Amino acid sequence: MNKPSSIHYHFALNKPYGYLSQFVNMQTKRKNKKLLGELYDFPINTMAIGRLDETSEGLLLLTTDGKMSEFIRSSKVEKEYYLQVDGIITDKAIEKLKNGVEISIEGNIYLTKPCKVQKLSKSPDFQERAKKIRDARHGPTSWVSIILCEGKFRQARKMTASVGFPTLRLVRIRIGNIYLDNIKIGSVKKINTFNI
Repeated sequence: MNKPSSIHYHFALNKPYGYLSQFVNMQTKRKNKKLLGELYDFPINTMAIGRLDETSEGLLLLTTDGKMSEFIRSSKVEKEYYLQVDGIITDKAIEKLKNGVEISIEGNIYLTKPCKVQKLSKSPDFQERAKKIRDARHGPTSWVSIILCEGKFRQARKMTASVGFPTLRLVRIRIGNIYLDNIKIGSVKKINTFNI
């Protein structure tokens, strides 16, 4: 007789600025940090698929299925980010980002893989962030889309900084075929299955 298959749960979350992409605070020094469990009553064994750092926002997928998590984190699945950068990004900088740039990973130089990059013609219509971005008096900003199939620590931020345009705001808008769409900041959407 076959064992019944385990039931797994899947979620999409619009991670707010200021939250860690984890459920348990592993570092006791960081007692006042906000964790994902404060946003929703997730089932036991729910894990974030990949991470968005504390100052980054947007689409974060969660699941109780370890195999699904491993697949989505792999290089087979694209992740798209919208980044607001300091200054008006140039075509030259865009080309450099597309072809790969050198960034530092754990003290070592790493050359990023070629990726898809484009300047956005207009600012995306995101909800205001809890902590305001600096205002126009400090100079112009622009938005760029970066699509990656790798996920080194703070990679997209390090990439724009390496070409002279530091990131002021980062929002992940897509993982594979799943989009952030109209999920409000801090809201969680239950998904039957991930159609990646």
